[in-house]
Amino acid sequence: MKKTLFTLLFSAAVWGANAQTTWNLDNSHTNVKFSVTHMVVSEVEGYFKTYTGKVVTNSADFNGANIDFSVDVNSINTDNTDRDKHLMSDDFFNAEKYPKMTFKSTSFKKISGNKYELVGDLTIRDVTKKVTFEVTFGGIAKDPWGNTKAGFKAKGKINRKDYKLMWNVLTEAGGMVVSDEVEIVINLELAQAK
Repeated sequence: MKKTLFTLLFSAAVWGANAQTTWNLDNSHTNVKFSVTHMVVSEVEGYFKTYTGKVVTNSADFNGANIDFSVDVNSINTDNTDRDKHLMSDDFFNAEKYPKMTFKSTSFKKISGNKYELVGDLTIRDVTKKVTFEVTFGGIAKDPWGNTKAGFKAKGKINRKDYKLMWNVLTEAGGMVVSDEVEIVINLELAQAK
């Protein structure tokens, strides 16, 4: 009897520790930002207004979690309508033909403390490349309505030309108007699915 009870309790503990948990994106507390160097001397920032995402994990600290994220390219905003239209054209995203930018994780591992490394496949236009993000885990908390929330901040860089975002012209001094390197910053809040 004692052995059977122990086995049941041990099995329940193991199942609970390995139970899969789904976390959905809280869009009202999330943002997807980017910045590029302009004219060699300054930075231009922008963001996307529409996106979806989901995280599935088997651990309380999110180590080993699977992450899927999708961005609506047509929701780009740089506070300049003409520039946004240009970014959506075939010089850059070709949003009409490729309306979604997607990310699927291949690895999410804890480095130390609240620092993680996220590696995955980023698809822009018809090109998929592996990218790495430095991630800071902000922790888990309950909101005033009893919902369990988790927060992260992810930072990474890509070369836009790797994804066929090719347009550029030279300045009078010979520098590029738009840098090849794009910095991405995502502030992410997740809500545990009920």
